[in-house]
Amino acid sequence: MNDCVISPGIITSQFNLPSCNSINGSFNCYSEVDARDPVEFMDLIRLELAGCRVLYSSITVDLDRNGSRNSSVSMGFGSVELGWWVEGDCGCHRKAICENVSIDGARVGYRCHCNEGYDGDGFVAGDGCRRAASKCNASRYMSGDCGGTTRVGVLIGGIAAGASLASIIALICYCLRKRTILRNQMSAKRLVSEATGSFNISFYSHKEIERSTNGFSDKLRLGVGAYGTVYAGTLNNEQVAIKKIRHIESYGMDQVMNEIKLLSSVSHPNLVRLLGCCIEKGEQILVYEFMQNGTLFQHLQRERGKGLPWRIRLTIATETAHAIAYLHSAVNPPIYHRDIKSSNILLDYNYSSKVADFGLSRLGMQDESHISTAPQGTPGYVDPQYHQNFHLSDKSDVYSFGVVLVEIITALKVVDLSRCNSEVNLAALAIDKIGKGRVSEIIDPFLEADGETWVVASIHKVAELAFRCLAFHGDMRPSMMEVAEELEQIRVGGGWGGTDDSIITIGSLSVASSSPYDGSRRLVIPEALSNRLSKKANEKDGSPVSVQEGWLSEQNSPSASSLLNNAF
Repeated sequence: MNDCVISPGIITSQFNLPSCNSINGSFNCYSEVDARDPVEFMDLIRLELAGCRVLYSSITVDLDRNGSRNSSVSMGFGSVELGWWVEGDCGCHRKAICENVSIDGARVGYRCHCNEGYDGDGFVAGDGCRRAASKCNASRYMSGDCGGTTRVGVLIGGIAAGASLASIIALICYCLRKRTILRNQMSAKRLVSEATGSFNISFYSHKEIERSTNGFSDKLRLGVGAYGTVYAGTLNNEQVAIKKIRHIESYGMDQVMNEIKLLSSVSHPNLVRLLGCCIEKGEQILVYEFMQNGTLFQHLQRERGKGLPWRIRLTIATETAHAIAYLHSAVNPPIYHRDIKSSNILLDYNYSSKVADFGLSRLGMQDESHISTAPQGTPGYVDPQYHQNFHLSDKSDVYSFGVVLVEIITALKVVDLSRCNSEVNLAALAIDKIGKGRVSEIIDPFLEADGETWVVASIHKVAELAFRCLAFHGDMRPSMMEVAEELEQIRVGGGWGGTDDSIITIGSLSVASSSPYDGSRRLVIPEALSNRLSKKANEKDGSPVSVQEGWLSEQNSPSASSLLNNAF
């Protein structure tokens, strides 16, 4: 039998194959009609006459009228679909469509076609129709192969689901963050409560602090210290100073809690007030009252203003001495500051002093002369005996305050590498000059310009007091109470003791007066107070009243040169 090639039209080949009409041998060409007008059924009679037993589909190639190929070759395959039908009435599945089959206008049976989305032969007696597995993936959805409505629905559904999921996640994160903040605040309050024994201190959120300092802006920065940075801010319509603790090993949560504990337990007009704190987001932040005139160090170094007059300097020294004496004598147990220096002495709008920065402070013991602890403080201010044998006592603060007194007199830096080797340390320089009676060589030229006799005399007295405070052996130094009393005596002795409605405090004796002056503007000192001052001036203890007087014990008294050699 011949094999037949089913051709939908005229067939040629780009390789010059013989045309369908010239095929002979075992191949015959069979074509019902032109491919552009396909028919549903082949003519069985014509097919039998052709003697075909095997059918092949043909390949068509479009050619132009001249028989040459176009630049764009179009190829197509003739196709034959084998189908069948069932005689009788429709017996299709409920998910199928019944299609009548007619030949030459006469119905011969029916065929079944499953609806879109279903697979099967569609016949009730056959496989029926079952839901087809989805052939639509993400790319087909987006390309529209699964239908435009489906694509829009998927997009809308996806956006809605995504938005809902994002909202839920955001809500969960917000709740967790809020819970963490509350937990941290409660933890901080518990720590402060354990340290202070109460919740009297105010707590601020980190957000409040950030807003107050404009995100810790450099424009609001007041100063940078070894343990943190201080910014100006406004909280509850009040100007405040905000200290952001730096994360370093030597200063952490213990020091912050220590400062909170100490400042919340003391009250003195010349100690800076702690207004609140923020312990959140791993930050330790302390909020203090704002000091409009900065630090004593800034004024002495001419960083603010052109210099302070001697009377203001002496008042600052006296007030600072009273504050330290309060910590040593009026508080039980006593408090040793351990970091007395000019940059920790703040000045308010009236130039009244406020001692600050209690992070290194320690509680003393009344029944012991000292406590043993590793030396801490600022180079140039640290007690050399404390640095040598680790014995911290109230006399360690006395030494540091002695250095401050020298600063007040000289306006020189405590440590200055630009000076010659023997004068790098200000304490060593002061001990040498004062011990040799050459105080005038180190007086701040700004003070010398005053020219007032009382000013020069009182500077020499303060210099002698500083000399005694800088003694190498702590036992040879005066107590802070004695220092405060002597400074008060020098100050009021100059005929300038205060303002109206003031209280003059010398030691534990306070004298209230509506005005400390009489009509001639001379300071009036009550007889009891005058006797006490005279008695105190005539007392002889282990320290000399001036550098010219002899020490009671030559064995224990350091000479000026020994003080110079042992100065830290």
